[in-house]
Amino acid sequence: MTKRRMFLRMITASLLRRRSRMLIALLSIGIGATILAGLVTIYVDVPRQMGAQFRSYGANMLLLPQDGGTLTSDGLAQALKSIPDAALVGAAPYRYVRLDMTTRQQSFTAAATDFEQITKTSPYFSIEGAYPSETRQVLVGKEIAETIGVKVGSTMELTYQPSNTSTDRTPEESRVPGASLSGKAEGFGAGVVYVSAVLDDEAKIASISVDASTQTPEYGGLVPEDEGFLNQFIGKTLPLTLGEDVDALSGATVTSGAVVDALNTATEAVAAVRPKTLNFTVTGILTTGGEEEEYVFLSLGDMEIMTGEDKLDVAELSVSASVDQLEEYAASITDNNDGVQARLVKRVARSEASVLEKLTALVFLVTLVVLLLTMICVSTTMTAVVSERRREIGLRKALGASDGSIRAEFLGEGLFLGLLGGVMGAVLGFVFAQVVSVNVFGSSITFQPLLLPAAIIVSMAIAAASCLLPIKRAVAIDPALVLKGE
Repeated sequence: MTKRRMFLRMITASLLRRRSRMLIALLSIGIGATILAGLVTIYVDVPRQMGAQFRSYGANMLLLPQDGGTLTSDGLAQALKSIPDAALVGAAPYRYVRLDMTTRQQSFTAAATDFEQITKTSPYFSIEGAYPSETRQVLVGKEIAETIGVKVGSTMELTYQPSNTSTDRTPEESRVPGASLSGKAEGFGAGVVYVSAVLDDEAKIASISVDASTQTPEYGGLVPEDEGFLNQFIGKTLPLTLGEDVDALSGATVTSGAVVDALNTATEAVAAVRPKTLNFTVTGILTTGGEEEEYVFLSLGDMEIMTGEDKLDVAELSVSASVDQLEEYAASITDNNDGVQARLVKRVARSEASVLEKLTALVFLVTLVVLLLTMICVSTTMTAVVSERRREIGLRKALGASDGSIRAEFLGEGLFLGLLGGVMGAVLGFVFAQVVSVNVFGSSITFQPLLLPAAIIVSMAIAAASCLLPIKRAVAIDPALVLKGE
């Protein structure tokens, strides 16, 4: 029989003779390894899990047009190349314009977007019905739906009434002989009133036209048809004062004031754009508890048809990355794309970083406590074993056994226990991590291939460290005293 086989037989025989105590030590190491392996697995996988959870709170990066620049769909696609596909969760573009619903005399903000992307960047949206999936479909905010009385399946006639393309002149600078002026102002019920006027050779009003289709038909809606009201403006010089230069139309004071305000703020128009009206079907009602309930959402394609422009106001990005990585992506986008500026939503990004830092500290603290408790338990058990084997150790030393052989035997027992406990802990640790992940994060955890050898090595190291004090006591036994029965 070789020395190695003899050594292994001595260790196993010693462990089997003291099964109850060694089982306690094995369970201590196994439980410690289970918790340690589980926490390490959670910690390694938690950035992905936490990132997925934080993405449900909305975007963490915005892309905006730089001063004087314009953000387009092509520009957005180019900017997104600075972010790895694996890190980009979603990118929802937005274009905001004011649309009129003339049949209800209402005017409200419309947001054009990509509905496939909005489900990724704003998963907290609660929809009654469904997102639009085809052209000529809209998603209506809850507040607007309640105000105008629409529901899923209703039809909405929406009109885009653009301001005429204007020069950079101020209203005062625009009032020159022969100028064509265009302006708008808010009338009754927040509806917008549009006014156009032409000045004569003396810079006085030669003609005027009014679009008050958003106003009540029986009152404000009569303003464009009332020649007596409109004729008051002919021959007048801007600016005007309601009640002094012109009188309000009876029953339509607010609309009359809007006409005067629109003229006073009108600027020179260099090109006229005709309004565009489309019929839409409501596919869903949006509830968020925020300002989104005051919007109507439609596709970017429909918005481009109505406005004739491929233009974006902002793009909301949801990126799975650390704060440092987000800052690198933002800097790359800003530096490499003219007219585009990237900004972090610091409230979301910093909250994610703060939670991860605190979780790291918690995992480290719990791991440290578990390791200490495991070492104490194993060390106590091995110390008790040494006390039981004092006579055996003394007899062996009296027969010529060296201190090295005593150390090797007890260290071998500890390492063997660490090996068994590490294997058990690695397997149970993944099960523990899986249960925690499913119940806390709602998703399965990723298995870490290096977990098994790491758990075994750490468990054996803990077991070996726990045996140092008992081994020291075993080596210090005096065979003469033990044989005398002292």
